[in-house]
Amino acid sequence: MGAQLRQYRRRIKSVQSTKKITRAMELIAASRIVKAHQRIVASRPYAEAITGVVRTVTAEGVVNAEHPLTTPRENPSKAALLVITSDRGLAGGYSANVLRAGEQTTTRLRGDGIEPVPFLVGRKALSFYRFRGREVAHSWTGFTEAPSFEDARRVSAAMLEEFVKGSADGGVDEIHMVFTQFVSMATQRVVTTRLIPLDRADAPAGETEEATEQGAHGLIEFEPEGSGVLDALLPRYLTARVYAAMLDAAASQQVARRRAMKSATDNADELIKQLTRDANSARQAEITQEIMEIVGGAEALAGTGSEH
Repeated sequence: MGAQLRQYRRRIKSVQSTKKITRAMELIAASRIVKAHQRIVASRPYAEAITGVVRTVTAEGVVNAEHPLTTPRENPSKAALLVITSDRGLAGGYSANVLRAGEQTTTRLRGDGIEPVPFLVGRKALSFYRFRGREVAHSWTGFTEAPSFEDARRVSAAMLEEFVKGSADGGVDEIHMVFTQFVSMATQRVVTTRLIPLDRADAPAGETEEATEQGAHGLIEFEPEGSGVLDALLPRYLTARVYAAMLDAAASQQVARRRAMKSATDNADELIKQLTRDANSARQAEITQEIMEIVGGAEALAGTGSEH
């Protein structure tokens, strides 16, 4: 019985150590959520402003010429698929949900006769595709928890370069994105959207109704012309959209990690309570056994003495 009691105590000590780690990770994630949300709020005015201008420029009747960034190509055959996951694990189903949505988007695009070309952000997405032996056009890792605007610029520039080439020259005809949108501390949802060609009916995540109306009714004079404005504006718009998605994903990742670590801490508490009860039972059984042995020995001695 002594060996069993020692085993219980070792397990309790091990679970207590794990609990300290998960509790610390929970607190770290909670502090990073606040910073990530502040970055989302700080970037929103620029995203809303550039979205409003793009909506005005692409409104019907404003630009007569068809622009390749706003006009769907005939018979598209390839599409860039940007999948934003995390670099680290211990975040529950955060990356798995994004990858599942990416697989669904891949199936849908192939059903439409379009072959997706993966552009991956995060080690989890890269590992997922490599494990399945799939080719990856571009991948970026190491910044998913704190992305910068320059990171978004590199990602968007790589996709835009492939779009400008077109599928006929080895590029792509469309750009799609899958990421986790941060709605609130309690709500995060996986979003799949087409970035280019620009869908005029598509409202970017986080855009307010005021920004949409402002873009739809603004009066702008173009110099030299609308198509030239689109050439300069839409690449910046694409970078802003990618950056906003990265910030949303970073905040959602921290929320998911905090939730997972809190669940792990609660489970450790329950396991410690159960192991403590089992250890107490084992100790009680050990004490009872010792008492029985003492009583049995005393009775044996008493019986031996009476015989003499």
